[in-house]
Amino acid sequence: MPEFLAQNSDLILKLIVAVGLGMLIGAERLFVHKEAGMKTHALVSLGSAVFIVISEMIAIKYGTIGGFDATRIASQVIVGIGFLGAGSIMLQGSRLKGLTTAGGLWVTAGIGMAAGFGFFGLAFFSTILVLMIFILLNILERPIRKISEEMDKQN
Repeated sequence: MPEFLAQNSDLILKLIVAVGLGMLIGAERLFVHKEAGMKTHALVSLGSAVFIVISEMIAIKYGTIGGFDATRIASQVIVGIGFLGAGSIMLQGSRLKGLTTAGGLWVTAGIGMAAGFGFFGLAFFSTILVLMIFILLNILERPIRKISEEMDKQN
């Protein structure tokens, strides 16, 4: 087992970073009682990182074959997460619910992809930006929502 860890420390680090950052985003979502929490965001980030690592491994093994393009896996991760995100969007009455959840899952997949490629700075900074968007904009949106609700009551 120690030999496995030593030989694969780079891959393990990529996956741990992906899981950790996904969990941070998911913790914020859990804190505000949203559908997709820590497990979902950690899995999306981890899955994205795993597929990127796989694409890199395939590129190393089969990169000399003509017409082979390892970036196709990365592009399909984006499509797959779009499908997952679309499933989280629901229409309740005349209001759409789950758009932020879908966007959060999509960007969490991007963070996992960055970690999978070893772009840790990009992954960490993107996570900080996501948390700023979720936390700060939620605070800023509250008074705007109140004004909007009051205007709806008057009409």
